[in-house]
Amino acid sequence: MPVSHNPDIPAQLDRVLTEIRNSAVGCGRNPADILLVAVSKTKPLEAILQAHAAGQVHFGENKVQELVPKMEDGPDDAVWHMIGALQSNKVKYMAPRVNWIHSVPKLKTLKEIEKRAAEFNRVINVLIQINISEEDQKSGCEPEDLKAILEASRGMQHVVIRGLMGMASLEEDPELIRPQFRLLRELRDLHAKNNEGAVQLEHLSMGMSGDLDVAIQEGSTMVRVGSALFGARNTE
Repeated sequence: MPVSHNPDIPAQLDRVLTEIRNSAVGCGRNPADILLVAVSKTKPLEAILQAHAAGQVHFGENKVQELVPKMEDGPDDAVWHMIGALQSNKVKYMAPRVNWIHSVPKLKTLKEIEKRAAEFNRVINVLIQINISEEDQKSGCEPEDLKAILEASRGMQHVVIRGLMGMASLEEDPELIRPQFRLLRELRDLHAKNNEGAVQLEHLSMGMSGDLDVAIQEGSTMVRVGSALFGARNTE
């Protein structure tokens, strides 16, 4: 998917949504079952407002210090997703407003989200991040640890575990990461058989600008797209 440094955001949004729709139809899925999370990290509020005016509602950030002011100043009806590596001591800053946290790696973090959400009488949707790439630098729990995390979380009152999230390895050929996406789907399907209480596995957050077609073929329900929508990221 081509990337522009100064994109026409409404036009880019239309292109991304068209690609999602074509990918879904091509593999026999309903495009309505796939949610676009517009990843606005390093981008100014103006870019978010342009996308929102064009109909985009779900926005993702990977740093708490960037997420919080955007939640405060952004559109009232925006749905905010925390998608980056998360430290437990940062949860308190976003708990009053964040809607989804994709990047929960362990039970300790879940307990902190439960505690902070309770302070505001809120329920926060979370996804457990799995290290599907087997790369040490990638966050997430190991697949074999998922069962224990879910079993310990079913009684939570202010967290709902809605699914799983994965970050695939960086490959020029998206076909090389298909097994990683497939692993995430198989894990979701396996553990969803025991949905109960706060564990309601449904979603798969996987796929970005360069590999969303394969991710959708493998069952993604949330694709996280940044550069193809907002242009190349600022590096400073």
